[in-house]
Amino acid sequence: MAEGKFRVGVLGATGAVGSTILRVLAERDFPASEVVAFASARSAGKSIEFGDSIIDCRVPDDETIQGIDILISSAGGSVSEEWAPRFVDAGAVVVDNTSFWRMHEDVPLVVAGVNDEAARNHKGIIANPNCTTMVMMMALAPIHREAGLERLILSSYQAVSGTGHKAIEELRQQATSVLNGERVSAPSVYPHQIAFNVLPQVETFKDGDDYTSEERKVMAETRKILSLDGEVGISATCARVPVISGHSESLNIQTREDLSPEACRELIAGAQGVLVIDEPAAGRYPTALQGAGRDEVLVGRIRRDPSHERCLNMWLVGDNLRKGAATNAVQVAELLVENSWLKSS
Repeated sequence: MAEGKFRVGVLGATGAVGSTILRVLAERDFPASEVVAFASARSAGKSIEFGDSIIDCRVPDDETIQGIDILISSAGGSVSEEWAPRFVDAGAVVVDNTSFWRMHEDVPLVVAGVNDEAARNHKGIIANPNCTTMVMMMALAPIHREAGLERLILSSYQAVSGTGHKAIEELRQQATSVLNGERVSAPSVYPHQIAFNVLPQVETFKDGDDYTSEERKVMAETRKILSLDGEVGISATCARVPVISGHSESLNIQTREDLSPEACRELIAGAQGVLVIDEPAAGRYPTALQGAGRDEVLVGRIRRDPSHERCLNMWLVGDNLRKGAATNAVQVAELLVENSWLKSS
């Protein structure tokens, strides 16, 4: 391994998140001697952009995975289940963006700028949280450290890019049909038409559960990242909205110690990776369009809940493909390099 340079693999390089990972690696000038794009057999040999260069996709196998120092994976849970351990056995540290490893007890769940130190204790795999959890955590973590979290109610309004390229195309096709007065084709990605609609379902309902798998992820991951005990109440409702990029979230946060809106604004404004936009009377508050393409999480509409003296409401927006996925994964890889944490504990 060249001094200060690392062979970096990106698994799932042709997907929405994978292509964004490649873009972020180039933008942040990650110290890579080589970036290797891994994809499925149907994409083998496909040429994709990386910075100013073009790289060809490879299929992971016992030969091609050798010599990778850091793998950033975003290829689906079943793929990660099989290939993350194989890359680790071949000598890589894996930063995984799928849901498969997040709740494993021996796998750190890391939000860069929130719980960096957790990455130190990896055993070869580090998990990236769900994009909804990630966006929320940037504002919630400093509040919890300052005043203690007692109860959290989250409502999310999630962009279709969180589902992938096919969902983006479905939204565009349906919107075009509606605007042209044409019949809308039956949906194939979502259970209902997404154009000009809001669906109170993100992911699936399992085993008769009234909460979706997305909502369960957000609740469980929040507890793991912030080390919350069972006394802290958390409830989530996740909806899909006809937006291409940028998850929006409404938070109702009840704290153990009183925290005024003014103190909360100052606290969040001082947090890493957060921008406060909070002059609602002047029309200045976060919107999905403002958040798209940015790495910062935007926070506004910070106000007292009139029904409870220790409760605040706020609105936040974050790009689900960048800080919500790709940027955080690259930032975690940077933590490993900067702190010499590549070696498993």
